Amino acid sequence: MVQLLAQRAPFRSLRELFAPWRPKIERPRGIKHRRGYAQDQRFQPFVPPSPSSLGKAAPPKQYPRLRKHGRRLLYLVLGTGVVYGADRQFYASSLTRSARTFALGVVVALDYKINFRAHPPLAESIGALHARNAERLFDLLRVNGGLYLKIGQAIAMQSAVLPPEFQKMFSKMFDDAPQNTWKEIEQVIRQDFGKSPEEVFGVSFDGDTSKGVMERTARASASVAQVHWARLSDGREVAIKIQKNEIAQQVGWDLWAFNLVPYISERLQLETDFENEADNSERMAKLVANEPRLNKKVYIPRVYRELSSKRVMTAEWIEGVRLWDKETLTAPWRGGRKGSPGCHGAPLDPPSAVEIQSVLRSEGINEKLKPNREFWKGKDGNGGLGLRLKDVMQTMVDLFSAQMFLWGWVHCDPHPGNIFIRRLPSGKPELVLIDHGLYIHLRPDFRHQYALFWKSLMTFDNQTLGEIAKSWGINNSDIFASATLMRPYTGGDMSTSNQLRGGLSGKDEAERAYEMQQKMRKGVREILGDETKWPRELLFIGRNLRIVQGNNQFLGSPVNRVKITGNWASRALVDSPDLTYGQKFTNLGRHLIFKFVLFSSDIVFYASKIRQVFGFGGGMEDDMEAHMKNIAKGTFGVELNHSVFDG
Repeated sequence: MVQLLAQRAPFRSLRELFAPWRPKIERPRGIKHRRGYAQDQRFQPFVPPSPSSLGKAAPPKQYPRLRKHGRRLLYLVLGTGVVYGADRQFYASSLTRSARTFALGVVVALDYKINFRAHPPLAESIGALHARNAERLFDLLRVNGGLYLKIGQAIAMQSAVLPPEFQKMFSKMFDDAPQNTWKEIEQVIRQDFGKSPEEVFGVSFDGDTSKGVMERTARASASVAQVHWARLSDGREVAIKIQKNEIAQQVGWDLWAFNLVPYISERLQLETDFENEADNSERMAKLVANEPRLNKKVYIPRVYRELSSKRVMTAEWIEGVRLWDKETLTAPWRGGRKGSPGCHGAPLDPPSAVEIQSVLRSEGINEKLKPNREFWKGKDGNGGLGLRLKDVMQTMVDLFSAQMFLWGWVHCDPHPGNIFIRRLPSGKPELVLIDHGLYIHLRPDFRHQYALFWKSLMTFDNQTLGEIAKSWGINNSDIFASATLMRPYTGGDMSTSNQLRGGLSGKDEAERAYEMQQKMRKGVREILGDETKWPRELLFIGRNLRIVQGNNQFLGSPVNRVKITGNWASRALVDSPDLTYGQKFTNLGRHLIFKFVLFSSDIVFYASKIRQVFGFGGGMEDDMEAHMKNIAKGTFGVELNHSVFDG
């Protein structure tokens, strides 16, 4: 042992000394060295294992569902982006607006399905439910714009039959719509005429005195079009109504999205056709000119066909006072012996060429070139037309009664913004009717039937009322008669008055509100027995009557509107040109008897006027409005809280 140690000496360490006797430990293949394993002193290079020793390789883990859904999501995002871009570029966002409409419809339907009950689970009350859905619908109409605003205004005109929350929200629908830029307006003119505005209208925007002038900033902007003032080179001042560029592409989609009754859709679509509006305007001008009772009281602006198209209508410019400016209508006249500027088609004084050039140099595209013609207000500006409101409203009710009962062509949008009032040299008012896009035509048989219906209302001819109502698919003629008169009809079976006295049986306010909504559904079902017989014209006639009633009420009920309307209905059965002489002679005798019957209506009217003068109540229209509120609440469960033109 000593010899062996001596042969291997010297040793550098004990590990080296005892290395020959240390057992060799074989580690399992693939296990790395860790403390506790002995290591062979000799260096052994790593040798990769042979493929045959490794066995068959395991396949990589796959995620087929994740990849499939990822591809679908990618395709959806790309497809949506392409459709959105194409819709915005080529269809004026019609698809986007329609999708927004359907989405809102689903949300509102689900909200009412879940929460329309006495104690809503997801709302504080039925009022809160109405309020949030009214806001949703209002926001949709304002964001979508275009024909949606027109439909919103139509709803607003009938909002009195809606819950108070909708009434309050929709009173804002008559605010001016945003204007399109001059570039967009110029594009419409070029597309319709193939020429620039300068070439079409003969105007100059750089002050050329040999040509006319035109304002590039609109004087008024509505849902479908905007109006620009211009003075042509021959001295005519015109209102150029130009349709907004996107309307033509949007109108079809918008009507489809709302899924309106076909008859209503057709009327609204015709409203975007300015050639149709020009036809209506010229027809009404001829009818008025041939009616001695109206031709010196009503004026329809001339249309210049050579400067008009389907999307551009050029008509005579009107200087006048809007119907809603009651103070200016009645303030003292300070304009001397002549009447209002332009009254009955008189030429307007030309603007100063020097002033026009000065404005063009200083204002640019935002110029205001139309001269101010309010000399008749006096130096202090406090003057007015000096008219009697009774004369103004008498002319208005006469005009729309003649349209309904005598001519059969009815203007369905007579709100105060579409009516100007001017003063004639005689001191009498002249009513100017504009915006002739929305008209309905009444067939002679229906027109005679509707006139007879009104006459029967005034004479309590219940048998005739019942027969006419039945032919129109109406179950309860008493309710319909009350809705037409806008007060409880007392000549029938008294069902409306009995409903008013019935009251509500709910224990608390929430249950009574719910009960009122249910009564509304029942009342509508009672009126519409057979919808296939219901004359669609009645929808627009009712709109016209309600607006005229609102006009009269706004001006303080200066005339007995019901009597005037009833008198025209009876007289039309004598004057209508499509009746035989025998029918006219028979109706004339009945009309004379009818005139005596109307005396009772005068007693009611003057009684209300006496109360109004002494401060004991409003006018006749205010009394009728109160009756309408009672009918609506007692029969239909609807709260009427505002006048038709509030807001």
